[in-house]
Amino acid sequence: MLVHSASQLLTLAGGAQRGKDLGRLGIIENGAVLICGEKIAAVGLTEDLLKRFPHEERLDASGKVVMPGLIDPHTHLIWAGDRAAEFEMRLQGKTYMEIMAAGGGIASTMRATRQATVEELLVQTRGRARKMFRYGTTTAEAKTGYGLELQSELTQLDVLLQLDAEGPLELVPTFLPAHAIPPEYAGREDEYTRLICDIMLPAAVEFWHNRGLKRPLPFVDVFCEKGAFSLEQTRSIMVAAKRLGFPLKVHVDEFENLGGAALAVEIGAVSIDHVVRTSREEILKLGGSQTVAVSLPCTPFGLAQLEYTPAREIIAADGYLAVATDINPGTAWCENMQFVIALACRYLKLTPAQAVAAATVNAAKAIRKEDSLGSLEEGKQADLLILSVSDYRHLGYRFGGNLVETVIKKGSVVKE
Repeated sequence: MLVHSASQLLTLAGGAQRGKDLGRLGIIENGAVLICGEKIAAVGLTEDLLKRFPHEERLDASGKVVMPGLIDPHTHLIWAGDRAAEFEMRLQGKTYMEIMAAGGGIASTMRATRQATVEELLVQTRGRARKMFRYGTTTAEAKTGYGLELQSELTQLDVLLQLDAEGPLELVPTFLPAHAIPPEYAGREDEYTRLICDIMLPAAVEFWHNRGLKRPLPFVDVFCEKGAFSLEQTRSIMVAAKRLGFPLKVHVDEFENLGGAALAVEIGAVSIDHVVRTSREEILKLGGSQTVAVSLPCTPFGLAQLEYTPAREIIAADGYLAVATDINPGTAWCENMQFVIALACRYLKLTPAQAVAAATVNAAKAIRKEDSLGSLEEGKQADLLILSVSDYRHLGYRFGGNLVETVIKKGSVVKE
């Protein structure tokens, strides 16, 4: 299939973009993309590709932007129930940590998720995944973390694998039993940490291998935060996970700076996520590393907080920056990466071009998919969006709607 006559074809060619290089879109005006099977076979000017491939099936994108599918590198996609009552409590002045200490927050969703059947988890998660896809997210990372005990965590992992096989949204799983301390381990945080290291992580490896999966192990993530996992507990889990062959991610500095960013860079984490209260010294370390800072602007927006990821400082330090929804039931129930781009322009002070790059090619690096996703280049997977507008800057300019007209996943136009 030849997608042709795009007003702007955003290739984002050349790999992930660090520092001041962020925002290099590789725009081809009146551009075209040739798709063969699931892969991109050629990219260039419409006139040239129409001459070279005159007999291909054609899809006319006249007056429209064609770009890579959006990638969401940080989601808590799978859960049961909701926390609408807690939203009201926050409006009445309760803080996130106060709600969590009173048995709400993650523990509330934990109880609902533990009690849910597999079918209930499938139905609820599938609905969110399909909404994400309609808004142009073609690949998303998705974490467990609302079971906080072994069988529930493995059940969530299994549901994510089922939904990935089902499609159309491609899912990259993360194993996150270190999301919070479960109530039954209150006051025994080190004991729960040892349980994760000695029992849960090896069990996840066995689970993965028993299914004969021909793909890398899932990521392992840790919520390094006051009230969750301390810096030393985080180190213990990360070291144990790395020893078993897991790639690493870490929640850091959402509310307080504990030194998690420096630890993540030291151990070689693929990404650090939230990155709101990160120190200047740690940002400089990040800038000299391959670790991607993933900003989650929906979260401070959802909490009505004024402080966001210091994106300009990360860029100035020559770091890699990506953006994500952080879709979760407590602080950021948002399926729309287009809205994330709009927030990134307003609160992270990114240009539309920088925000688009952070949501595509850099987001691919944050999930170790930069070799196959995130840009329109020969040999990469054919995940494309056709927008209803002629200028990509509408993605940052407008918000609350859906500018995606057509989604192409693995070379096929996906129809509702």
